[in-house]
Amino acid sequence: LTGAIAEYEHLLDDRRRILGSDHPDTLTTRSDLAAFRGKRRDLTGAIAEYEHLLDDQRRILGNDHPQTLTNRGNLAYLRGESGDLSGAITEYEHLLDDRRRILGDDHPDTLNNRGNLAAFRGENGDPAGAIAEYQRLLDDCRRILGGDHPDTLNTRGNIANWRGHSGDLTGAIAE
Repeated sequence: LTGAIAEYEHLLDDRRRILGSDHPDTLTTRSDLAAFRGKRRDLTGAIAEYEHLLDDQRRILGNDHPQTLTNRGNLAYLRGESGDLSGAITEYEHLLDDRRRILGDDHPDTLNNRGNLAAFRGENGDPAGAIAEYQRLLDDCRRILGGDHPDTLNTRGNIANWRGHSGDLTGAIAE
């Protein structure tokens, strides 16, 4: 990953020089660089890069642009991974409102947002909230994706996991 980060840093310098800081390809390179920092577990660096990138994406592309929405989700996820569970939950809640408005309730990104929100609620000490959100998500996954879709099955597994964490071993096993 260190080599990839170095390559992206060189590419970013070249894209800024050739295309300019506001070019969509330059913004994409910054997003890729932030993602690799996150994969390397440089959460502080990745969060800082996403925060600066999002300021520019909102200014250049707008708050409703798909890439802006995606990077808001990436930032929320990294906040949660870094231990800022409340920050992650708050960002996912705001992002969910925007994704529903822009993409609709049945869009895969909206469904994924709901799953991440449920997970961080559980991690933040609210297993009942996680189970409730996952149950609503499961109903929609079955309706939209079908009962055999991997995302539907993963949601069932998450319900079982949080039931087990909350002490409902019978419910966890039944799921």
